[in-house]
Amino acid sequence: MNTIFQTNFPELQLKQRGKVRDVYEFEDYLLFIATDRISAFDVIMDTPIPDKGKILSGISAFWFKNTKHIVANHFITNEPDEYPEICAKYKDELAGRSMLVKKCKPFPVECIVRGYVAGSGWKEYKKQGTICSIQLPSGLLEFSELPEPIFTPSTKAETGHDENIGFAEAASLVGSETAEKLRDYSIQLYKFGAEYLKKNDLILADTKFEFGLNENNEIILIDEVMTPDSSRFWLKEYYEPGKSQYNFDKQVLRDYLESIGWNKMPPPPPLPEDILKKTSEKYLEAYNRIVKA
Repeated sequence: MNTIFQTNFPELQLKQRGKVRDVYEFEDYLLFIATDRISAFDVIMDTPIPDKGKILSGISAFWFKNTKHIVANHFITNEPDEYPEICAKYKDELAGRSMLVKKCKPFPVECIVRGYVAGSGWKEYKKQGTICSIQLPSGLLEFSELPEPIFTPSTKAETGHDENIGFAEAASLVGSETAEKLRDYSIQLYKFGAEYLKKNDLILADTKFEFGLNENNEIILIDEVMTPDSSRFWLKEYYEPGKSQYNFDKQVLRDYLESIGWNKMPPPPPLPEDILKKTSEKYLEAYNRIVKA
């Protein structure tokens, strides 16, 4: 089990380092590398989570290969032998945690689909009976399933938190016709993923998609797809509205950080071995239920 906190490939052109991914640039391609970094409350921890990058990369590649019937995507290959020759010397570090993708022009909105009342949605619903200003039936409990999945776009913040926006505001950013297409693709992808996962005893509570325009001005799916970093997964077997759910994301880490009274500002606290192990196990279980099922 090896961990990679950050890549340094001097012969490749680094485009950006995100919270999790290092992205390198070629003429018409990007090389995504999922490191083992993990963030909580928008702060990157100093300690990597073993194999997290490989798990995230494997899950995204799985969905990219299996959702092409809904919408095209930017995925080309995740086989290092098929990457540009200049990548050959880094093959060992790239194996299992990288993918070559087409360059595109990303849209400035995150496309979130919610099928259940959870997180910030629950806080808003308790106050005013809405999620992202969408009126919902009264009497729903926390974690209740919604009558139909809802599309709740948000801004893409370069730093700090993304902000929820209404459909009208999303349309003002990308155009009405494009916003409708993004909404329709997002809901179709969510329904496809939710149906597939249900067979593997998982509930897809909500998830975030990103889209861009390719060289032919066609909308394509980009970034990551239905991973524990971009989604809430719950174990169907233990699902019950109004009670805490068995989840597969970094909630273990968040709960630990809350319990020690950290102020959610850098520098992050060191993470104990048992928290690293439990977080890694959650990601691995999600991978096994999605990809290996």
